[in-house]
Amino acid sequence: MSPYAHITGWGMAVPEKVLTNDELAEMVDTTDQWIRERTGIRERRIASPDQSSATLATEAALQALEVANLKPSELDLIIVSTSSPEHIFPSTACLVQDRLGAAKAGAFDLLAACTGFIYAISTASQAIRSGSVKNVLVIGAETLSRFTNWQDRNTCILFGDGAGAFVLQASETPGGVLSAVLRSDGSGADLLTLPAGGSRLPASHDTVDKGQHFIHMNGREVFRFATRVMSQTTRETVEAAQLTLDDVDLIIPHQANQRIIESAARSLDIPLERFVINVERYGNTSTASIPIATCEAIQQGRLNPGDRVVFVGFGAGLTWGAALIEWSAPFLPEKAIYPFTYRLWVRVRSYLRRLIRHIEGLIWGSKYPDI
Repeated sequence: MSPYAHITGWGMAVPEKVLTNDELAEMVDTTDQWIRERTGIRERRIASPDQSSATLATEAALQALEVANLKPSELDLIIVSTSSPEHIFPSTACLVQDRLGAAKAGAFDLLAACTGFIYAISTASQAIRSGSVKNVLVIGAETLSRFTNWQDRNTCILFGDGAGAFVLQASETPGGVLSAVLRSDGSGADLLTLPAGGSRLPASHDTVDKGQHFIHMNGREVFRFATRVMSQTTRETVEAAQLTLDDVDLIIPHQANQRIIESAARSLDIPLERFVINVERYGNTSTASIPIATCEAIQQGRLNPGDRVVFVGFGAGLTWGAALIEWSAPFLPEKAIYPFTYRLWVRVRSYLRRLIRHIEGLIWGSKYPDI
C-alpha cells in the first residue's frame, strides 16, 4: 500500500520592518481608508537589505524541522516555491539546502506564482506516495518588495515579504494530504506579470527605463478571475476526496485581498469564521501567505490534529488550485532534535566543501580543459 503524506512540521519567518498604510500615503497618492476598503490590508512586512528569499526560507525551514523533530540530514527533497527567487539559477532551494546542511536532499524551485505553495504540496505528497522519498521540506518564500514599483499605488499597497515552511513525512497511517486540484490558463498570462528579466526581455537600459522589472497587474480582471476560481476549486478538491463542505473544519486561502475571501465565503455559503484571514497584517506574501496563515492558526488553537483543512489559492499564469489536508501532529520522536544548533556545523561544512573543490582544482585542474 502506498504511504500517506502527513504534514508534521511548520514554521514561518517575517521581517521586523513594518510598512503601514499611513507611511505609504506619504509615498504615493493614497490613504489608509482607501487601501483598507479595497483590500483589507493595514500593514505589510518589508525585508531588510541583509534579508532575502533564501534567508527567510532558511529561518522558516529551521522552525519546521524543529517542530517535526527532524534532522536536516534526514531530508530527501527540498522544494522552494517562490515568485522572487534569489537568481534565475542557481535555485533558491539549493541555497537553502546548503544553509541547512541537508546533505542528502535534492532541491529545486517551483514557479507557479501565488498558487505555488499548493503546487509544491501536491508535488511533495505525490513523491511520498510513490515511495521514492520519505521526508520532504516545502517552503514558500518571497521578497516581492524588491519587485514593487513604489510609485504605483495600485500595486505597491498589496505586497509584502515573508516565508513559511512545511515538513511532509511518509506514514502508513491514513490521513495527511487527501486530495489536490491544480489548474492553469495561460490565456490570462498578461493579467499579472513581471515582464522583464527573463529570456524574452533580458535586462537592458530600455527595460529599466520602462519599469518592466516591476510587477504589472490588471487588478479588475484578476479580482474577477479570483472570485470565480476560489470557490470552484475548493468544491472540486473536497469532492475529489469524496467529502462535503460540511466535513471541512477550516479554510486557509491565499491572502491576497479581504474582499476576494469574503466573496468566496458567500459563494460557498460558509461562515467567514471558518476562514483564516491575516491579510490585514502581512498583505499579499504570494507563496508564503498560506503557510504563514497556517502557523498563526495553529498558534491561536484554530487548527488541531484530526481537523480537515482546505488550502486554496490563485495567482499569475494564470494558476489556481486547492489541497485538502487531514491535519497531523508531529511524529513522536525517540529524542529531541534542535536543527538551529546545526548552524555552526553547517557553515563549517560548506566552507570545507568549497576548500576541497579548490584543492582538487589545484591538483587535477590542469588535466581538464576549460568549458
